Amino acid sequence: MNNLASTGRNDGRTGHPGAVSLAAVPTTNRDLADRIAGQTIPLRFLDTLAARPDAVALRWKEGESYLTLSFAEYADRAARVAAALRALGVGHGSRVALLVHNRPEFHVADLATLLVGGTPISIYNSSSPDQIRHIAGHCGAEVAIVEGGELLDHVLAVRSSLPDLRSIVVLGDAPNGTIHWPELLDASPVDLESSAHIAAPDDFVTVIYTSGTTGDPKGVLLDHANICWTIESLRLAISFSPEGFRLVSYLPMAHIAERVVTHYSGIALGYEVTTCPDLHLLATYLRETEPEMLFGVPRTYEKIHSAVRAVLSADPAREQEFDRALGIGFDVAAARARGDEPARDLLREFEAVDAALLRPARQLLGLDAVRVAVTAAAPIPVEILKFFRSLGLPLSEMYGLSESSGPLTWEAERVRLGTVGRAIPGLVLRLGDDGEVLCRGGNVFRGYLDDPEKTAEALDADGWLHTGDVGEIDADGYLRIVDRKKELIISAGGKNISPANLEAALEAQPLIGQACAIGDGEPYIVALLVLDPDLAPAWAAQHGIPTATLPELATLPEVLAEVAREIDEVNGHFSRAEEIRRFTVLGHEWLPDSEELTPTMKLKRRRILAKYAAEIANLYSGAKA
Repeated sequence: MNNLASTGRNDGRTGHPGAVSLAAVPTTNRDLADRIAGQTIPLRFLDTLAARPDAVALRWKEGESYLTLSFAEYADRAARVAAALRALGVGHGSRVALLVHNRPEFHVADLATLLVGGTPISIYNSSSPDQIRHIAGHCGAEVAIVEGGELLDHVLAVRSSLPDLRSIVVLGDAPNGTIHWPELLDASPVDLESSAHIAAPDDFVTVIYTSGTTGDPKGVLLDHANICWTIESLRLAISFSPEGFRLVSYLPMAHIAERVVTHYSGIALGYEVTTCPDLHLLATYLRETEPEMLFGVPRTYEKIHSAVRAVLSADPAREQEFDRALGIGFDVAAARARGDEPARDLLREFEAVDAALLRPARQLLGLDAVRVAVTAAAPIPVEILKFFRSLGLPLSEMYGLSESSGPLTWEAERVRLGTVGRAIPGLVLRLGDDGEVLCRGGNVFRGYLDDPEKTAEALDADGWLHTGDVGEIDADGYLRIVDRKKELIISAGGKNISPANLEAALEAQPLIGQACAIGDGEPYIVALLVLDPDLAPAWAAQHGIPTATLPELATLPEVLAEVAREIDEVNGHFSRAEEIRRFTVLGHEWLPDSEELTPTMKLKRRRILAKYAAEIANLYSGAKA
């Protein structure tokens, strides 16, 4: 029997100026669709511009100083670039490729393309020339807006194989045959009011190319109605109005979650978006901007957690005191997640440890002002989620796909650890007979660009999106993801095993930074492991081991013995069939958009199996069925 969950809920969350009355939250897709009828992203920009013309829209750093654009200035630049794009032949239905790091020009260029009825398509900046050629060619990009340097070199290397690409606009030094970005800003602006009405709700707002764990990426077609529906649903999922929030944009704009959170929501909800061009600078940007909303993939939070733990490990007494404070913080967070007010004695105890330890830590990290924190794109270890909630950061897990315009499930406050929340307002969620997660709502994509066969696999005749994930839904509508349908390990003994659950548990251990569980058709489960680049050296120093590189640490008997102990601890939480029997510690970190990871840090399992075939064979040498 299929499980069914929708969001006709009223759990009484109130208490902030601008609070949403959840009794009025749309309970059906139709309710929410009526609420956003006729909306497009340019029209939402007009609304924000009228309400907040002088508010800061975009911030960025030049040298040691931050510069800003108000919404009025943002509008002027977008209108000028729109006029220049129109002069280059960009019009209704045209596609414009963007290869730009997180900087204000991305937002201006994306909006400008929409103002002439075009479709902006962001390409991962880590893409190879061949990947750029495939995506730009597949979508028929007529103009590319590209950052100078390596990104421009990659585009120029394949330009001759892109017959539709007429013009290349360069941010930076523009070689012959290209156009310098400032030339676009010199154009006389289009009329914003009339230009904002060019796009219709069913026009494509973007094409998101899936990062592709196997094969070429598919082009996910999303329209203005999809994104407007999603923004409204997310706004309603929060118990207070998030308009005007400060946040930092640092993840790839080619990823739907970053695009929704910082670009489209920035336009529709008037956010103050600080653009961070390099992930390695994030810690500095967080401290300097003190965001009120933080979105990140699990690795973002794992790195912050590792950095905190590395500092604490140098002072065991302080670490013990901090862990006691975290225990109190967790009790308070758990009570509030249940909808209960913590007991007075517990609150007094929490206020003391918060003032002495937890708040200073949040302030040092630049996270004390955060009111909404989200992790998505991949499973996060429960221990990492628990750490941040104990620290006082309201971190919750979101689940979604590019094909659903990002989110399918989220619970901002009533968090249940181990689940990814409940269906977002207006969305209907159910399980297929085989446990596959299915959904239907206004956020579901229009199909894959020029790929009707793959579209038919993902979207059935009744409009249900087949996610490819296996899940479980509890009596209150909370979803737990078991694993990808195609990634479940079926052992030689016929046992179905979720590698994602094992990997998340392994990565919650101090020394283990990344893990890949293997065992399909084999007599037992093995793992390829990567040491945590922050905690492993700190652990070594604490145990009197001289400073060593990650490759050196991966071979030390003391380190391997500690990793084995951590695996034993993980195995204690799983059945015998699921236990990790053997492992190999690799000597280098797996990085985003590498042979091992997609740009959003999902495992490329097939490529891992091929690259480390010798190591895996060694783990099974002498194995008996």
